[in-house]
Parts: sequence; C-alpha cells; structure tokens
Amino acid sequence: MATVSGDQAKHVALGLDRAQLLAMYEKLLVARFLDERMWVLNRQGRVAFVISCQGQEACQVGSAFALDPDTDFVLPYYRDVGVVLVWGQTPLDLLLALFARAGDPSSAGRQMPSHFSSRKLRILSPSSVVGTQIPHCAGVGLSIKLQRQRGVAITYFGDGTTSQGDFHEGLNFAAVHKLPCIFVCENNQYAISEPQERQMAVRDVAVRAVAYGMPGVIVDGNDVLEVYSATREAADRARRGEGPTLIEAKTYRLVPHSSDDNDRRYRTSAEVEEWRTRDPIDRFKAYLLGNGLLDEHEDAALRASVRGAIQDAADAAERAPSPTAADLYAHVYATPSGR
Repeated sequence: MATVSGDQAKHVALGLDRAQLLAMYEKLLVARFLDERMWVLNRQGRVAFVISCQGQEACQVGSAFALDPDTDFVLPYYRDVGVVLVWGQTPLDLLLALFARAGDPSSAGRQMPSHFSSRKLRILSPSSVVGTQIPHCAGVGLSIKLQRQRGVAITYFGDGTTSQGDFHEGLNFAAVHKLPCIFVCENNQYAISEPQERQMAVRDVAVRAVAYGMPGVIVDGNDVLEVYSATREAADRARRGEGPTLIEAKTYRLVPHSSDDNDRRYRTSAEVEEWRTRDPIDRFKAYLLGNGLLDEHEDAALRASVRGAIQDAADAAERAPSPTAADLYAHVYATPSGR
C-alpha cells in the first residue's frame, strides 16, 4: 500500500471505508463520462439539447451519498446528473430521456431532458421555471414532519436561483416550522451568463441563512468528502427536529450553461482553465491514490468499464421506440379524447 497522506484522516473521521469511497468515485466518473457522451451526441445532431453537470459532480455525489434513498426525498435541479445517479437512476434512464423515447422513466419521452422524476425513487420532478423546487421542498418537509417520519427533503439550485422569490419564501417557511429540509446551492459563479457580483451584493449565499434563523454552511464544492460531511451533519440536525440548513457549495461549471450557450461571450478561457486545475474528479483520484485506496491500473480499468457501459446505454437508448401519437393526451386530460 502507498504511504498515507496527511489528509487521510478525512475519510477515517467520517467513518467511510474503501468500498464506500470507490463507490463515490465510480459515480463521479459515471456522471462525467455520461455528460461527455451527451455532448457528443448533441454535436453530432442526434439529440437536441443538453444541460451539463461537468465540474459540479462533487457537490452532487457527495451530498447524495450522505442521505438515505429509502427514507429521504430529493428535489434536484436540471444540472443534477450526479444526484439522481446516486439516488438510483441509471445512464440508460437519462439517455432515454435525452432521446425522448417512450421508455424514459421520468416522463415517457414527453418532457425536456434533465427533468428527473421517479415516484419509486422519491425524486420529485423540477419545473423548467427556476426555483420552484425550493418551496416544494418545504412542502415535502412539512409532510414528513406532520406524519412523524424519519425522512429528510433535500433540494438543489444554482446561485442565480437565490435571487428568485421562491428561494426566500421556501427557506423562510422551512425555518419558521423547523422542517427537515436541506437547501443546497451549487454556486458555480454564474446565473447563466451573469457573474455573481452582478446579481447579488453579498459574497456568500450562505450568509442569507441568518435572516431566516437557520445555519448557513460554506463548503468547497469540488471536495466530495467535505460536501458529504456538511450534508450528513445537516441531515442529522434535521432528523433531530432542529430544522433546515442552507449549504453553499462553491464550485464551477466547466462547460457552457447548455448546448445552446456560447460561454465565450461572458467568461474567459483562462478562467475556465484555472478552474480545471481544481477538477473534483482529479482531486478525488489524487486523494484515493495518495491514501493507497486506488492504483493507476485499477483506475484505468474502472474508467474503461464505465465508458463501455455508457456507450452500450447510448446505443440501446437510440434504438428504443419513440412515443406514439396515441399517447399524446396521456397525463394531460383525465379522460383523453383521442382527438
């Protein structure tokens, strides 16, 4: 085994073993490689639209791993590929949605990509309207509390969403009623094309928590274990009946806002490349290597396996049947007219 680094106490203190750490790492790789494949499909003209998670995987995977999919509820936002993968959706599930196929478990091919949804997996679908999932999270938290359940509701959003009324109303309601909610701001520095300093007068989103009477926690969003630790602490607090927490995970998206965006119009290539030196996947790989939990041969094998599985899923999704005209009115009218 390699000599352990001075950083080794991090996973030991969290009580995480090698198998759990490698499971986290695998989900980080799946999220990144799946996202990269989606971009290729878009650029080839085979799918219409992609919203990317690249650069934000640690926020998503670390926080989701800290919760219990059997009791908790997740309300993701459109960039949360890593969250729903941890929660039980598969690359095939997401690719079926990307190709708008009938087998798409989130909407049967009737919704835009990245509108994740699953009653079975306790994933509540977000709206295309920014921020609606935040008051929805408060509502789920209220239901959990009224039914005296053990669960926690967690929701995600970008820094731009915190300038919306839904953010303030949702957090205020959750705090007043001490609801078991966790609000995770994946602060990637931009509200689409607007830098943070042009959409808010505070440096840290987390300071806003004070106004509602809840803790506001700032974490390095590119450190999967730091995000895991903060989320687990927030979940423990919620389960004790002590109310909600706002977590601000400082991170960065490494690609444009969407496949239709030209990010060169509002940020420099030098800025992007500087953030690439903090890539969360590279950082976690270095941590695992440095602590003797992974070697280069194992890493190469895992990456090849993940890429192969994603290619197989993409091929299967593209071959899958599309929705039929007969389904046009399903889930729209109580009694479809068929016309």
